[in-house]
Amino acid sequence: MNERMEWSDVRIFLAIARAGTLGAAARMVGLTQPTMGRRLRALEASVGHMLFHRTSDGFVLTEEGNAVLAYAERMEEEALGLARALAGTDTALTGLLRVTSSDWFGIHVLTPVFARFLAQHPRVSLELVTDSRQYSLARREADLAFRITPFEEPDVIQRKLMHMDYALYGHVDLEPPHAGNGEGIALISMDSAFGALPDVAWTARMLPRAGTAFRSNNRGVQARMCAEGGGFAVLPCPLGDATLGLRRIDLGEPPPGRDVWIGCHRDLRRLARLQALMAITVECLGAP
Repeated sequence: MNERMEWSDVRIFLAIARAGTLGAAARMVGLTQPTMGRRLRALEASVGHMLFHRTSDGFVLTEEGNAVLAYAERMEEEALGLARALAGTDTALTGLLRVTSSDWFGIHVLTPVFARFLAQHPRVSLELVTDSRQYSLARREADLAFRITPFEEPDVIQRKLMHMDYALYGHVDLEPPHAGNGEGIALISMDSAFGALPDVAWTARMLPRAGTAFRSNNRGVQARMCAEGGGFAVLPCPLGDATLGLRRIDLGEPPPGRDVWIGCHRDLRRLARLQALMAITVECLGAP
């Protein structure tokens, strides 16, 4: 094996192993697809083995590739740990922070808080990534994350930030449903992949005969459809209350709310700009 094998080529190997295609891996690391292919060939020449089978469905690890994977992940863990340790010693209120949350939470809850933070700390830059997937704090895909379930990753410092109330909403011109079987009521709900969520179970119990007219895994889309008169939806109150044309519907029992958790990697706990952002977030949103 070539003793001068570059860590940057190992990063490319990991991206391809995780993404399965050169195109998707290129987007992950910010390189072009031809560059990814060239760097992979160089790495395979360096180690003297083919690391991937090239198939019509993408790149699949060879036996040798699977052997390399465990070592590459340990290299990544050490490199990222070094980067986090160095970043965690930065005491200046300057630089970039990357934050991840769900889309509606980022729009309606976090953005006003972040605007206040940036007014106080103009030399800090924030990047908010809203996505349904959970970004890795260990790999520094994000520096700070907001979730509706506790963090399970090791080395994450977390706290319960707030409790989020939910309510049933409908267009102001629609005749509201009443507690009962829900016959003739059109519902807007999560897609089938999220059928186990507490608000979905609550709706099924409170309005068992109601029909589902529209499904989406996006709460903002649900609110928009609700505002168009497409049916009734259980929404987080910050989203439902901010959507024009909607009103809360009282069935005598509110839907279950959700707790919101905030977390960062332990190695970044002394990063000054991250401490400042967490402090103002807790001040604005944290439960008394």
